[in-house]
This record gives sequence, structure tokens and C-alpha cells, in this order.
Amino acid sequence: MGSLAARLPGLQSVFPFLRWLPRVNAQSARADLIAGLTGAVVVLPQGVAFATIAGMPPEYGLYAAMVPAIVAALFGSSWHLVSGPTTAISIVVFATVSPLAEPGSEAYVRIVLTMTFLMGAFQLFMGLARMGTLVNFISHTVVVGFTAGAGILIIASQVKNFFGIAIPRGAHIPEIATALVQQAGDINPYITAVALFTLAAALVARSFLPRLPYMIIAMVAGSLLALLMDLLLGSRTGIATVGALPATLPPLSQPDLSLSAIKATAGSALAVTILGLTEAVSIARAIAVKSEQRIDGNQEFIGQGLSNMAGSFFSAYASSGSFNRSGLNYEAGARTPLASVLAAVFLAGILLLVAPLAAYLPIPAMAAILFVVGFGLIDFHHIRGILRASRSESVVLAVTFFGTLFLDLEFAIFAGVLLSLVLYLNRTSRPTVQDVKPATEEGAYHFSTLTGLPDCPQFKMVRIHGSLFFGAVDHVGQTLQSIDEENPDQKHVLIVASRVNFVDVAGAEMLVQEARRRKRAGGGLYVYRLRNSAVEFLRRGHYLEEIGAGNVFPVRTDVIGAVYPNLDPEICRNCSARIFRRCRERLPNGEPRADAVIQSPA
Repeated sequence: MGSLAARLPGLQSVFPFLRWLPRVNAQSARADLIAGLTGAVVVLPQGVAFATIAGMPPEYGLYAAMVPAIVAALFGSSWHLVSGPTTAISIVVFATVSPLAEPGSEAYVRIVLTMTFLMGAFQLFMGLARMGTLVNFISHTVVVGFTAGAGILIIASQVKNFFGIAIPRGAHIPEIATALVQQAGDINPYITAVALFTLAAALVARSFLPRLPYMIIAMVAGSLLALLMDLLLGSRTGIATVGALPATLPPLSQPDLSLSAIKATAGSALAVTILGLTEAVSIARAIAVKSEQRIDGNQEFIGQGLSNMAGSFFSAYASSGSFNRSGLNYEAGARTPLASVLAAVFLAGILLLVAPLAAYLPIPAMAAILFVVGFGLIDFHHIRGILRASRSESVVLAVTFFGTLFLDLEFAIFAGVLLSLVLYLNRTSRPTVQDVKPATEEGAYHFSTLTGLPDCPQFKMVRIHGSLFFGAVDHVGQTLQSIDEENPDQKHVLIVASRVNFVDVAGAEMLVQEARRRKRAGGGLYVYRLRNSAVEFLRRGHYLEEIGAGNVFPVRTDVIGAVYPNLDPEICRNCSARIFRRCRERLPNGEPRADAVIQSPA
């Protein structure tokens, strides 16, 4: 037992499901069971629809929600992310493969399976290469905006099923809104009644029966109402159902791994890889904001890669994290990834045992459930906080949100990330440079902005809040030069570097140039409390020799005592500022002042 415990951390890095599997108990298993059953029911119409969008036979959408979902749940890091077919991936698959073969044909399916395998291989390589840190550039604000936009997209995509009107597939928000207004007179009252009844049942069940699976209750309620209407009114209700599904498990398949097939699909696979990883990790982080879980980007890359590689051998086309089903999984109370595994198992069971019953599940009821899920993805609390706290973050939020609504998901994420980086670089390229003075307490070595002391006519002390890197050197260099331009006698400058995290080559060159310039002018540049790693960098690059090793002071060093003798005694003789203890007693050359105020030996 002890040896197993000692090996557990190593095993967990290879088999990440060992982290959460020991936490499964009766209570969590019950919650996961309910969430899994809910997810299995919801994925039935979605899988068929997504496969149709991708140009694949309908059953392939269901196959993509089985084996890939299980593998991703076992080898990913998110406890709520559900993998499977998605709208964005399906659209990209169709757009990239349809020019190569007839959609739905054997050749088309074979090419898609090959692309799916390559997509998984690319994702696995990126995960093993520890490239998961790339997702750190997806800021919290981008996630909030992306999630809110996706929630509205989910609702918009179900408007036609909710009201029973004709809206072209792939229509954007303005087109959907226009179609709803123009076809207001054509709204099917029976379809809308089933949808509204299901929606009301979901809200009531969630409010008054919190321990029961409100989504399943709502779907059953909507199905019963639709069945009653059909019995009383016949086919004129126009209420469509999911329809009978094939009662088969995913058959084994073999992607074409010939050199010609790889050449033909590698470019498409790379494009789908980037989109799939962006979707999966963004969704995982979006759900993690609510669940307060930490996501490992590298492990998510590995999990997605293994899921797609395995899926390509089980008749599954390219899969990724699903906003619909991940949000549903969390809202349904899932505790661990066991919910995703159970959802795939239940889906297989449904196909084998009760596939004909899916014919009674009304599509309007599914639309109502997705309305609830989509609305739940809009994080009003964090949106209000961002809008109140930061104008620049509000811009990032708006760009990501409206980009998701009116352009496409991947563009919205990339635009939000790029804008976040631009704003970050703009902030870090202009670090704050504060005037500081030596603390007045006896025996103190630090510098403060709160002393109320005047400037020394010869010696300027500043604290830099930010790193000295290529983006900031221009601003910092100009600020340092402006010191002696405003007061030519302030030839000596001390940089209090306690807030400087790192120095790059450009920063080191700037310090060297400033040190040389001040030395030629008869002054000097001094640095106090620079981090040891930065000092070592300056030493390795021989920059420390140029600045002067004696001009770089470690923490708790008497900087004033070291610099004061370098000041001009004639300027000090007539100075009334006298902010240093030494200048109240002696001149820099050691000559006692005639009006010296004798201090205690401290």
C-alpha cells in the first residue's frame, strides 16, 4: 500500500483519472448518473444534426459522442468538459473535405477519419510538448465574453425549433431576428406551446425540486404534452420528433494513413486542430470559472488528442469540447468526469435498447432545454464586475462577445486574446516611475513615497513599477533622461528596483547607456534591491561591469552612505533641503558643517 502511494503522483501524471476516481462516492455517483443520463438524452438530436452539417451519415454524430467522450474524460483535466461533435468543428470539416469527395460517400468518410486521426496526433504532440501554456493567453474576460456570446448563439440556433418557423441553416443573429419578425404570423402555436411548457417545467422543477433532475422532468413533461396534442389533433400540430435511431454500437473503422492521404488532409487537420483545442480549453476554462477548478492546458491537449486518435478507429469524426453539453453537464450537477463516461455508456444503451422511443422526443422540447442551458452560460455577475472595474477590459469583453455573435467562434477568441495582449503590452510598456525618499525611521533601509521630504538637488531617487524589457525601455529611458533635463544638477540617480521582476537584453542595454551618460556628466546610476536573477543576468552578459558592480546594491544596504560622498560638496554647502542624516552633519567631502545638527550615533 505504501509503495502504491509513493508511485501515485507519477501514475497520476500518466493516468489523470486516478486524481478524481478515489473521490467518487455514492453521493457524487448519483449526481454523475443523473447528469450523464441527461447528457445522453440531449446528445441524441444534436449528434444527428451535427453529423448532417459535417456531411457525414447521421449515425456518425452519435458515434463521435461515445468513445471520444470517454477517452477525453479519462485523460483530460476538466471535470465537466464533455467532448463530442460540435457545430464549429462540423462546419469546418464540411468546408475542408467536401471539395475532396462527395459528402456522405465512403471516400468522404475515409478522408474525414484520416483527418480526425491527424488532428488527434497534432493535439497529442502539442500536449506532450508542453504547449498548453498557450491557453494562458485566453484571459478571464475573453472567456466571459466568449461564453456569453456562445450562450446567445445556442438560444438563437434553437429559435426555429422553438417557434416552428423556417430559418436557413447557419444563419447569423441578424438573419434569425429578421426571419422571426417576418414570420411572426407563421409561428406554429402547437410547437411553441410544447416549447413554452417544457421551458416552464424546467424553471419550476429547478426552483422547487432542486434535488431532482429538472431537465429530464422538463423533457418528459414536454414529450407528454406533445403526445397528447398529437392524439387529440393529429398530424396538423406539426410537432417533429427526433425520430428512430439505428440500434448499433460504433463499428470499427480504419483511417487511411497512406502518404497521399496524409498530404491531402494534413493542412485541414491542422486548421481543425487549432479550432478544436481553442474550443475545448476555452470551454473548460469557462466552466472552471463557475466550478472553481484549475485547468491544466497540457493535459487537456493530451486528452483531446487521445480522444480523436481513438475515435478515428471507432467511426467517430473530429470532436472537441461542446458548449451545449458541457454547460448542461455542469448545470445538471455533475461532480466528476464519470458523468461524461456514463453519458456515453447511456447513449450506447439508448441506441441498443430504446432507440425507437426517441421517436417520441419532440424537438421543441429539446429547444426549450437548450434555451435554459444557453441562458445559464451568460455570467451576469462577472460581466457587471468587468464593466464597472475596467474600461480596457470592457473593450475586450465587447470585442469577444460581439465577435462570437456576429462573426465566428475562433475569430472571437483570437481577437479577444490579441486585444488582451495589446492592452497588456501597452500597460507594461509604460511602467510607473515614482519619486521616493529614504524612510525617516531610525535604522530603516527602505524608500517611501510618503515621507513628505523635498528633492535632493543632486540625487534623484525613483522606484520603477514594472519589468525592464524591450517594450518598456523607451519609456523608462526617456523618464530617466528627463530628470537631469529638468534639473541639470541631479546627475546622480538611484533606481529602487524592488518592483522590477526581470531585465532583458534591451533593458540591460538601456541601463548601461544611462550609466555611461551619467558618468560622462560627472554623476552616476545606482540600482538598489534588484532581484538576484536579474543581477545574475547582468553579470553573465558583462553588463554589470559597464554599470559598475559597486553601483548595484543588494537589500538592506546603506545606499545613501555609499552614494553621498560622490555628491558635489559646494552644492551641498548652500543646500537647505538636507533630507539625509549625513548631510545635516557633514559635507560629502567629510568637512563638518558649521551649523551641523548633531545626530545620535544610530
